[in-house]
Amino acid sequence: MRNSAGAILYIGKAVDLRKRVSNYFRPTGLDVKIRALMAEVKHIDYIAAGNEREALVIEQRLINRHQPAYNTMWRDDKSYPYVRISLNEDFPRIDLTRRKKNDGARYFGPFPDVRPIRRLLQWIWNRHIFPLRPCRLAFSENQWPPRSKVQSCIYLHTGKCPAPCVGRISRKDYRKIAERVVLFFEGGHARLEKTWRREMKAAAKARNFELAAHLRDNIRAVEQIRQRVTVRALRPEEVQSRIEATQALSELKNALALPRPPLRIEAFDISHSQGTATVASLVTFDRGKPAKAGYRKYIIKTVRGVDDFASMEEVVGRRYRRLMEEEAAMPDLILVDGGPGQLSAALKALEKAGVKKQPIAALAKQEEEIYRPGAPEPVRLPKDSPALQLLQHVRDESHRFAVGFHRQRRGKGMWGDGNRLPGRQSAGPAGNV
Repeated sequence: MRNSAGAILYIGKAVDLRKRVSNYFRPTGLDVKIRALMAEVKHIDYIAAGNEREALVIEQRLINRHQPAYNTMWRDDKSYPYVRISLNEDFPRIDLTRRKKNDGARYFGPFPDVRPIRRLLQWIWNRHIFPLRPCRLAFSENQWPPRSKVQSCIYLHTGKCPAPCVGRISRKDYRKIAERVVLFFEGGHARLEKTWRREMKAAAKARNFELAAHLRDNIRAVEQIRQRVTVRALRPEEVQSRIEATQALSELKNALALPRPPLRIEAFDISHSQGTATVASLVTFDRGKPAKAGYRKYIIKTVRGVDDFASMEEVVGRRYRRLMEEEAAMPDLILVDGGPGQLSAALKALEKAGVKKQPIAALAKQEEEIYRPGAPEPVRLPKDSPALQLLQHVRDESHRFAVGFHRQRRGKGMWGDGNRLPGRQSAGPAGNV
């Protein structure tokens, strides 16, 4: 949330952004701090995160950097904790830390919700699943701790520690335990999670709700471990770029009356030389950025001569028949290069493929008009509109990709009979289909 000068007043996160923001505009029930904040707010920007954990980490880092006046958490430069396995020691330990260092230890996290992680570590210790030493004694294979300190250790006398300090376990065998802990935090915990789920259901059925709740917390901790988070420095210009991308997507949603922001856009273009060697391209954009893994090249097989409409119908039909057969997710928006004719051809292909209620639009080059199904007039956006600029970027990228593929085929000089090339045709990411 920013004031009229663009200064950041508050940074927050939400799973349901609309619901969260609307709470700030209630006519009654707001405390003094919120009323003071909303009196200053003039702009609300947002950044789309991959998951809840990533949102938590981004929030914490942005607050640390910008120190907004209305944020009370994370202004003391604290951070979310990591699980640390001290592989830099002869006899590693496992603990929680808020500082990730380049010291040879292995770090996993960060974990925004530390309570289930802490309980999971305690459970692992109590069950002797990974019995690493809990003490903070500094010793190695060549330098053992003073016997006076070892003799008073309660973990040694209760048998809860493998006691490498008195030679009850070799360094080699002890490090095997540490390596299994690393494997667990790297994701090798599917069997354990499955066992916990079975035990949780049995405990609930036996009305042992305390045990069931404990197992539930362990499962949540494992799910948190499994969830990936991209942790990296967020440069101011990168933050601004992401904000601009999300603004463009929001504006595009409103301009085309889409059910949701078009996070994933697939765009098509046709390229040929007077009807010879006709090809098509498919490019994919994810959150306003090219996603090269989703690019595809198509050799038009059923059309002879100059017929862009029929070519568009073929390529769109082939693409979405395949997605329907694979039961794969559809894009949030399909964009075709052209006007009403190309749009009509694409709609016809979708209907034949059995695709219903799919958002689709066509962008005509000459006047940059946006055509939508059933709309009597095209949408005309200002030249400086972020939504229009995004669509132009997507359209131009699909055109570049199609022309490049067409030139590649022309350069080979291999076609003779219509559009078909001799030899085997391959399929795959950014490959011929």
